[in-house]
Amino acid sequence: MSTDVVPGVVAVVLVSLATLVIGTWGLRISRTTSDFFVASRTVRPRLNASAIGGEYLSAASFLGVAGLLLVFGAEMLWYPVGWTAGYLVLLVLVAAPLRRSGAYTLPDFAEARLGSRGVRKLCSVLVVGIGWLYLLPQFQGAGVTLRATIGAPPWAGSLVVALVVLASVSPGGMRSITFVQAFQYWLKLTALLVPVFVLLAVWLADGAADPAAAAPRSWSVPLASPGGGIGLYTTYSLIVATFLGTMGLPHVVVRFYTNPDGRAARRTTLAVLVLLGIFYVLPPLYGALGRIYAPGLVEGRSDVLVLELPSLVVGGLLGAVLTGLVTAGAFAAFLSTSSGLTIAVAGVLSQDVTGRRWGRHRLGGVAAFRVAAAVAVVVPLLVSLPAQDVAVARTVGLAFAVTASTFAPLLMLGIWWRGLTPAGAVAGLLVGGLGSGAAVAWTLATSSSSGWTAAMLGQPAAWSVPASFLTMVVVSRATRASVPAHAGRFMVRLHTPEAVELERG
Repeated sequence: MSTDVVPGVVAVVLVSLATLVIGTWGLRISRTTSDFFVASRTVRPRLNASAIGGEYLSAASFLGVAGLLLVFGAEMLWYPVGWTAGYLVLLVLVAAPLRRSGAYTLPDFAEARLGSRGVRKLCSVLVVGIGWLYLLPQFQGAGVTLRATIGAPPWAGSLVVALVVLASVSPGGMRSITFVQAFQYWLKLTALLVPVFVLLAVWLADGAADPAAAAPRSWSVPLASPGGGIGLYTTYSLIVATFLGTMGLPHVVVRFYTNPDGRAARRTTLAVLVLLGIFYVLPPLYGALGRIYAPGLVEGRSDVLVLELPSLVVGGLLGAVLTGLVTAGAFAAFLSTSSGLTIAVAGVLSQDVTGRRWGRHRLGGVAAFRVAAAVAVVVPLLVSLPAQDVAVARTVGLAFAVTASTFAPLLMLGIWWRGLTPAGAVAGLLVGGLGSGAAVAWTLATSSSSGWTAAMLGQPAAWSVPASFLTMVVVSRATRASVPAHAGRFMVRLHTPEAVELERG
């Protein structure tokens, strides 16, 4: 084995082993169905915040942001800003009421709020579709990482991530994966933080060249180009998608069901904002330094910037060690996000598909969960194999647009407006889901990147989110007679602090 690939191999092996050991350890404390789905609602804010940071900081955050900044410049900072600010919206509008709903999954919440099996089934389809769409870039990023560090074929990284995720999620479910994801957040932070200190020291020793001056402006295609209506539209659409999309991500939402109460859910969200703010300072530094030291990565290979920059700048044994460290962090990103998505999708599938009676047979709760976890991983794995060339951050951005167009309106109106009806929810979900889904399919299937059509389909949130909100309101007003009879009582439950309920009791 070449000495150039040893750090990458060691990093992948160590991260995978650590994930498996911690996940398997969780089997000792995961016994009930509630343990598997929501860790029996006993996860404290600090641990939960680290776990959310672990699963939320995906391939797009670890690799994609730096690559976007390398190619397009500072305008791409809207991605990390939006991904962080989305938790502020979640904190103010959704976190505590969602926890008080007592649901296990988003479809559970929809059925409890609206009393409709039809809304539940539609939400289940959307959760699975969004989860699979979000899993694609994790598998693709793993393929990119192993190809860049050890020269493995693209499918190898995807397969390793899929196998490790299944082996870590299946034994202990949510309770054990909480510890895994918390560990992986701090690993990812360390993996970026240590090398960046070395890179900055080299940059200062070299004269601290200006990254903006180092790259020709022809490289930059800013979102809001001066005087360009298309660029301005794209910027605002991206802001809408990232600010509102976070609250609809299945693997993020399910985390709030694990808190003991609504107050803990708010404290968790506040801690997440701090953890994300610290992390997102680092990828822009890699993007800026890449403009000076890695101009050759602009054309088609920007996603490997974080992986290759240490060896390009430092070289030698130290460069190899730093490369191994960022490789470990990247693999932790794929594993943690994939684990969270697998649990979210498996939770829905186990309740609505694998947990149903098939002839004379019916799987129990934990057995159904394990079968569903396999399905949740295998399907996107197979889809990802022929689609390795899709940009990581691009795919994740599209997933945010779909969640902002579907679950964000459902949650905000379901929590804050008594007048939402099952017909209104279904109509809005269909309009937002079909509109943004068609845009995603078009964007992934074509290479067109110019003109208003490409802009509106490449960033659909600016029109698909208002369309979904408006449809839900208009159809609900037209069917106001079908407002669920229990809506008022349920709204009181969502907005009554647990302390008040205890005093009444």
